[in-house]
Amino acid sequence: MRNKNNKHLGIEIDPELHYKLHYISKYYGRSANGEILYLIRQEIRAFEQAEGEIPVPSPEAKENN
Repeated sequence: MRNKNNKHLGIEIDPELHYKLHYISKYYGRSANGEILYLIRQEIRAFEQAEGEIPVPSPEAKENN
């Protein structure tokens, strides 16, 4: 079931990249979406280790923008 609070991200990729993403995700036993989320989390973790934690605004602050 989809979480209504989650954000949707649509991307356009070329067929070779699409095939390779599915190949890798299947190798690791993940869906393509799961593999993308894993890679995003890895990149965020690496960025924050190098540059510091990224502050996330509170829901109240987001509503006021």
